[in-house]
Amino acid sequence: MSVLQGNPGLILQQSILIHDEQHVAQAVARVAQEVIALLKEEKPLVLCVMGGGVVFTGQLLPQLTFPLEFGYVQASRYHNRTHGDAQLVWKVKPGEEVRGRTVLVLDDILDEGVTLAEIKAQCLALGAKRVVVAVLVEKALGRDKPIKADFVGLEVPDQYVFGCGMDAYGWWRNLPAIYALQD
Repeated sequence: MSVLQGNPGLILQQSILIHDEQHVAQAVARVAQEVIALLKEEKPLVLCVMGGGVVFTGQLLPQLTFPLEFGYVQASRYHNRTHGDAQLVWKVKPGEEVRGRTVLVLDDILDEGVTLAEIKAQCLALGAKRVVVAVLVEKALGRDKPIKADFVGLEVPDQYVFGCGMDAYGWWRNLPAIYALQD
């Protein structure tokens, strides 16, 4: 167990600010306008990826000026750690409500892309007409990912980032800015 894991104060002390609250708010507003331009006639089903996507979703939804339905999915590879397992663990899968619908999936981060690729595949397998993905941040990994987000708020470096729904060892999802753990 990392010394940081049980010490949320130390996590923040040993981190650097990547994007401040104002920069995050501007990115969310821009993504909202882009989503509106694409989906304003669609009446989509919006699926928040819990728990990380909840902050981004909560900031984005009030800015969307079209009718939508809301639901959520929950799948993870991280389990309060800073690296993901090969195995995706589902807590809540997409359901029949996606059939024939345009689905907008909202998540905190596009990292390696495994989780979002599987969520999109599940929605399409259940008969979604179209799946559009929006993320608050995309991590710059310098390699191909199994999925490309349709909308990206901000880019972050290839470091472990947290805040705005993303956690560090289960802590700090509630921060209004984005930080990175220092190596």
